Amino acid sequence: MARNPIQFQPGLSLPAFLDQYGTEEQCRAALYRYRWPKGFVCPECRNTTCCQLSRGLYQCHRCHHQTSLTAGTIFHGTHLPLTTWFLAIYLLTQRKSGISALQLSRELGVAYNTAWKLKHKLLQVMHERNQGEALSGRIEIDDAYLGGERPGKRGRGAEHKFPFVAAVQTDEEGHPQRVQLRRVSGFTLAEIRRYAQQAIAPGSQIISDGLGCFRAFDTSTYVHVRHITGGGRASMANPEFNWVNTLLGNVKNAITGTYHAIRGQHAPRYLAEFEYRFNRRYDLKAMIPRFLTVAARTPPMPYRFLKMAEPYA
Repeated sequence: MARNPIQFQPGLSLPAFLDQYGTEEQCRAALYRYRWPKGFVCPECRNTTCCQLSRGLYQCHRCHHQTSLTAGTIFHGTHLPLTTWFLAIYLLTQRKSGISALQLSRELGVAYNTAWKLKHKLLQVMHERNQGEALSGRIEIDDAYLGGERPGKRGRGAEHKFPFVAAVQTDEEGHPQRVQLRRVSGFTLAEIRRYAQQAIAPGSQIISDGLGCFRAFDTSTYVHVRHITGGGRASMANPEFNWVNTLLGNVKNAITGTYHAIRGQHAPRYLAEFEYRFNRRYDLKAMIPRFLTVAARTPPMPYRFLKMAEPYA
């Protein structure tokens, strides 16, 4: 059997990464390129000329506003060297199953709390980038839950489980193109309508099971095809849901295999991590430049906001 060229692509090796981003000067030069691809732009007056001060600040020639390379970005106010940030970006983007904050702290040589904050800021970049993307064409969709086994009620409505929608866009040959993993407050008509307005392009063909909330797609905006599966093995064996079932298995294995536990308010970020990597799997070498472009445009995320993350997205 021929090897899947996407799965077996070489990606960016660690020696190649260190050759490109191994020093602080290289990281600063790269961040400058992705923040100001056409040259310096003053964040206050949009002037394009400046001088660089001895402290590493850039001073606008017109309004004399001073700014640093990291100010106003996800790196804002950091006391860590950029080489540490770039290595964390490498570890998060090049590994198929992600990396826990504990393991990240060991590989970066920083305290656990530092690694947790760094990781969640980078996941926030992924989360915000994903929000601007909508699926289109043929889309398999299903309901799912995150969360470990706990005593008490089972199934829908169980405590300590976080509902989310899984959707897979396929091409004409039936191959998966892009995915969405979005936390929802529950599987109600109103919530699925809200999700659809934000994440599904008009005219798409939606393939769903018999769950009542998916009747939100029974409008002239979409082509809704319902397959009543009855759950259990019959649902898993239905070829119409082949890729969304495969996706859910991979997601749950990746998350439960990497993290001992996750909190509900952070679930959108963990889901965004998997979604971000999957949708950009075609070119692993380009993931770091693409990530830096978005990171340079993502506003600061202080720790108090990291803890107060929105539970739904």
